[in-house]
Amino acid sequence: MPPAAARALDETLNSVITWIDPGDGAGHGPLGGLRLGLKDNIDTAGILTTCASAFFHERVPEADAEVVERLRAAGATITAKLNMAEFAVGVTSQNSAYGGCRNPWDPQRIPGGSSGGSGVAVAAGLVDAALGTDTGGSVRLPAAMCGVSGLRPTVGRISTAGVFPVSTVVDTVGPMARTVADLARLFAVLARSHQPARPAIGRLGIPTHFFTDGVDPGVRAVVAAAASDLGALGMDLVRVTLPGVDTAQDAVYTLVYSELSELHRDRLRSEPDRFHPDTLARVRLGLSLTKDDRTRALRARASFQAALDDLFTEVDAILTPTMPIDVPRRGGGDVIAVARHLGRFTYPWSLHTGPTLALPVGSHPDSGMPVGAQLTAAAGQEDVLLTLGAAYQERTRWHRRRPPSSLEGML
Repeated sequence: MPPAAARALDETLNSVITWIDPGDGAGHGPLGGLRLGLKDNIDTAGILTTCASAFFHERVPEADAEVVERLRAAGATITAKLNMAEFAVGVTSQNSAYGGCRNPWDPQRIPGGSSGGSGVAVAAGLVDAALGTDTGGSVRLPAAMCGVSGLRPTVGRISTAGVFPVSTVVDTVGPMARTVADLARLFAVLARSHQPARPAIGRLGIPTHFFTDGVDPGVRAVVAAAASDLGALGMDLVRVTLPGVDTAQDAVYTLVYSELSELHRDRLRSEPDRFHPDTLARVRLGLSLTKDDRTRALRARASFQAALDDLFTEVDAILTPTMPIDVPRRGGGDVIAVARHLGRFTYPWSLHTGPTLALPVGSHPDSGMPVGAQLTAAAGQEDVLLTLGAAYQERTRWHRRRPPSSLEGML
């Protein structure tokens, strides 16, 4: 996309915080020629990195984050720092000091968060791929709402050095792109180590509870069709039960917000009004949590992970919707209640240490908005998900869809 057209489109979608001069053009290496955007909590030497917050509006790091070093060394061209929910707190990306991001499929709807700008920029063609961060769903929700692919890797497989944290226990950096093939290219560069995939047993888990509760009929139908497509690839569809999934979101909330309120304690005490109001409401959630609460949450995490370890001896991956509803419109609703509902199907997989792949699997029959699904595997088994996801995208065309004709003049 020509630079002028990209900037005109960005004015509508509000996805870019800083455009970066690419210099002499594409580098050489496995990512040569790839235009890449970075969520604005990922440090870039000499370039504004604000976390979309008034607190950091003049913050310019002295060094690149480790993931940026790896991308540059592999030939990627960094072209933009991307808008986000302030301090990566929130699932709508409307609580940014630079204004809320808009969904390229319908600018009156949210793009998901907290990596909203990353999802928007990839979907709209402003960049070829982007990095986000994922704590409770911050890569997967924008991928679902914007109709792109995203990977939450195994915790620790991709470095978070030089990335402003939310929760050290749960945080990951994750790539976003149109295709799983591009995610695989990015992951190969970003991963600290390689862990070969286990021998496939050809079984895909389909949960019988929780992930079926209160799901919008249109979302249910689209994800069921995706399951059939995966079955046509030779996967046996197996009904599974996930012990502890009903309370997983509460455990993640306890772990995340106990750290988050401590991280921002001085800001809460000295200048609370500098936070966006929605961010402030979220950050304050941790103030009433105790050490005993955190201890109980860590025990729940260990129990949930042990149950999943057993389950992943029986199936290669588990298929679930990414979220239970159609993409919401901007504005309205209690920020905490909205966040809990939108993240109801992503938070459990944040209690798991293993990877989750988010895929576009259809369009909602009423709104036409993208619908996403998640594939989750055992820790270290990204290759399983990337192989399965690529095979699914060879069979389907949902990842090839582009935003509607109302934006074509700017694309």
